[in-house]
Amino acid sequence: MDEPRKEPTLAQPHVFDGLEPVDPVLLARARAGEPGALEEIFREHGTLMLAVAERITGSADDAQDVVQDIFVGLPEALRGFDGSGVLAAWLRRLTARASLLRLRTDKRRTKWHRRAVHEGPRSHRPTAVEARLTLERVLDRMPHELRVVYVLKEVEGYSHSDIASMLGISSGASEVRLHRARRFLKDRLTGRL
Repeated sequence: MDEPRKEPTLAQPHVFDGLEPVDPVLLARARAGEPGALEEIFREHGTLMLAVAERITGSADDAQDVVQDIFVGLPEALRGFDGSGVLAAWLRRLTARASLLRLRTDKRRTKWHRRAVHEGPRSHRPTAVEARLTLERVLDRMPHELRVVYVLKEVEGYSHSDIASMLGISSGASEVRLHRARRFLKDRLTGRL
């Protein structure tokens, strides 16, 4: 006789925000360092991780290095993931922390390598591509400590308390930096977009 289906409990993997829980077999294989399991995780989550890392570091090359470093140490890091949450969210947070660590240990300030677009007087509204390039150039000029808080809050959606924890600052300092970042953008984008 078949056992009756059990309802999920808090101790079991659960669905969060419409995302499927991590497969416990895949998790065990990845913790063991099985290349196929790590490749499967990369195929599913690598694009998100690269995007997070690039937004924080400001460099596609640095983002690739961050994600590569994460995957080298992922079998060991996964031992800290109990499987009850959403793997994508856990990987996103891990990527944000690794990106911040890279910025802290890197003595030089990384630059975004973007082609400059000639900005003459305009009689038309900028296209979406022109607006994005303008925004990226302004973000590139933003002081590092403001840009990191802006990206973590406005792009990645972290709370001020999470940002404070990641950066080793107070929540109030995070709020002040976000305010300054917004003012920086407003001052430099007014009339350009």
